[in-house]
Amino acid sequence: MVAASDPSAPHTPVLLRPILSAVAPVEGVWLDGTFGAGGYTRGLLEAGAAHVVAVDRDPLAFEMAAAWAGDYGDRITMQQGVFSRMDEYAQDLDGVVLDLGVSSMQLDQAERGFSFMKDGPLDMRMSQDGPSAADLVNEAEEEVIANILFQYGEERASRRIAKAIVRAREEAPITTTLELAKLVEGCLPRSKPGQSHPATRSFQALRIAVNNEYGELFQGLMAAERALEPGGKLAVVTFHSVEDRMVKRFLTARAGAGGNANRFAPALEQAPPQFTLKSRKAIGPDAQELEENPRSRSAKLRVATRTDAPSGEIDAKSIGMPMVRGI
Repeated sequence: MVAASDPSAPHTPVLLRPILSAVAPVEGVWLDGTFGAGGYTRGLLEAGAAHVVAVDRDPLAFEMAAAWAGDYGDRITMQQGVFSRMDEYAQDLDGVVLDLGVSSMQLDQAERGFSFMKDGPLDMRMSQDGPSAADLVNEAEEEVIANILFQYGEERASRRIAKAIVRAREEAPITTTLELAKLVEGCLPRSKPGQSHPATRSFQALRIAVNNEYGELFQGLMAAERALEPGGKLAVVTFHSVEDRMVKRFLTARAGAGGNANRFAPALEQAPPQFTLKSRKAIGPDAQELEENPRSRSAKLRVATRTDAPSGEIDAKSIGMPMVRGI
């Protein structure tokens, strides 16, 4: 998710043009499950949506929206909450859009503790309540920390970093972003020009754990299935491989395209599919978007259309959701 720090500044979120093209015509009632700075909501309203239910767990998002939301009158409903509960907020939706990850407005505020580029309290809570990243690194067992870094951040040096965290916190609690970033940096080889900061994966992993992002994504996909009416569109933008894999496997399974029969594994009678896929391949940024917004380079969009089949259940493990015990 990419958001502007200035609430009055124009905000164009990643892959907005491909989304509007893939779900056209835009009409009826939509739910923007990751409202942020409101770029998708505004894009949907200007493309023809009659109403948008704007959901975000961060109360700051709605404070920022006060500068422009009145321009749309009663066509926007603000709902503070998590998109995993979207079917409690609205039903019979014509569309749902989700833009996963952390926004620039959160990264840009040092006091939120998301970024290792600025010193601030080690927080990372999107909803601004509940246990923080500092609570996690100072209280969790070494094995739990290592598993978080490996499972959620794909950090190969996870055990080395976890051991260093535990050793450091025995001397004094780890309370700031730069303190943690320096500690992680000391466990890894110096990054080469053009490579990401050594703490990138660790900070990503802790943020995902603090905010239960993978659990929210799984439950959010299920909630979208329940909330969309037949013909309704689901558009999901992801920024890293684990999230994209979860979305891809979920939609593939719900479209009844999870596997082919053969003489060793004959076809089983399947329930009618809940979605049809716009395309098996994810949509990425075009050259224009890459030039305008280099942060979009890792973004992937997947789109599907709800059928009239009843909603059902699916196991989180079957779509590749990483799980860590003890958090």
